[in-house]
Amino acid sequence: MNDFLAARSQMALSLVFHIIFSCIGMVMPFFMAVAHFLWLRTGNILYKNITKAWSKGVAIFFATGAVSGTVLSFELGLLWPEFMKKAGPIFGMPFSLEGTAFFIEAIALGFFLYGWQRLNRWFHWLTGVFVGITGVISGILVVAANSWMNSPKGFDIVNGRYTHIDPIKAMFNDAWFSQSLHMTIAAFAATGFAVAGIHALMILKGKNIVFHSAAFKIAIVFAVVAAILQPFSGDISAKFVAKSQPAKLAAMEAHFKTGRGSSLIIGGIPDVKNQRVNYALEIPGMLSFMVNGSTDSVVKGLDEIPLDNQPPIAITHYAFQAMVAFGMLMVGMSLFYLAAFFFRPIWFNQSWFLKLFVLATPVGFLAVEAGWTVTEVGRQPWIIHGIMRTADAVTPMPGIIYSFYLFSAMYFTLAIAVVFLLSRQIKMVPELYDITN
Repeated sequence: MNDFLAARSQMALSLVFHIIFSCIGMVMPFFMAVAHFLWLRTGNILYKNITKAWSKGVAIFFATGAVSGTVLSFELGLLWPEFMKKAGPIFGMPFSLEGTAFFIEAIALGFFLYGWQRLNRWFHWLTGVFVGITGVISGILVVAANSWMNSPKGFDIVNGRYTHIDPIKAMFNDAWFSQSLHMTIAAFAATGFAVAGIHALMILKGKNIVFHSAAFKIAIVFAVVAAILQPFSGDISAKFVAKSQPAKLAAMEAHFKTGRGSSLIIGGIPDVKNQRVNYALEIPGMLSFMVNGSTDSVVKGLDEIPLDNQPPIAITHYAFQAMVAFGMLMVGMSLFYLAAFFFRPIWFNQSWFLKLFVLATPVGFLAVEAGWTVTEVGRQPWIIHGIMRTADAVTPMPGIIYSFYLFSAMYFTLAIAVVFLLSRQIKMVPELYDITN
């Protein structure tokens, strides 16, 4: 492994972990706020206990997200100094605002965690809502910075120098809305299915069934709504990618040849040497229709992209197929849940029904990881699309591979700590949060 690959691997590893922590940190406060609201309206102690239990999880993920996010911030400067030298003054505003939102989120979380029986009950609830709102704003701001790398705006290049910088235009670049929308909905779907799956597992084990059943119902509502909305946001994102990053779309679809009536590829193994996809299911004209609204329209293929500007085709294609597959699985699970809710409520008490949601626990986060792989790998070889290559941005300092090993150990240790803390919180439910207390 050379230093360039080590630097890319370190960033990939950091993002793989941080995106899970940040998604849960964004979404869980809203679950918590709903449970809290139900307690305030009904006086049922069950919802207060769910709120308190979930608030401990929010605190855990807030702390771990802060650690992993801070590491990422330093990595941008240490691993990619040429990138930050050029891009920092342009897209630094969303990062600065994200830091502000993060501090406000921390203050609101402190009010919520220590405000029980000290604050007005509705003001206390509002602080919990504000934790979620600021968390989502933080996520959107980070995605806005990333979207600038895909759709750079807000500056001119004169004699190799970046001039006429407009940070507002850079932040609200052409890609920020579609990426932010898609990522936010994905966070709700992934976290909803994960939380619902954990509570479904506890119900199957016969532990604190009333507690976990109520928690499951809250989480699954968020999951179902988000999962059903996700394909619509995905369509918006795909259409934008087709116009702004045709090489990425071509790699996503393993679309080798430009032509009319392009087929949508489902599955398959790309054969780059022979410019074809083996063992794929093809739907004639569907790719053209999805991109341009006409089955006879032209879709640009990889044959019109210079070889040194093409992203890794196999990885991008497999990641995209995985993202779509997991996303559609969540849609199917959501429709199945709605069918049970309206027509077969008796299924809620049957073990096979709960087992389906236990199995679906990681599906949303697998989709999120696959989606970020598409976003980042599909942009290669550019770190700033069409302007700066990733290879030109990496640090010239040697020994990055040792940094990669060190940070790998740190992240895996952090993951083990999170699993341990969450497991302990779940085990403490009978003692601290049982409905009988």
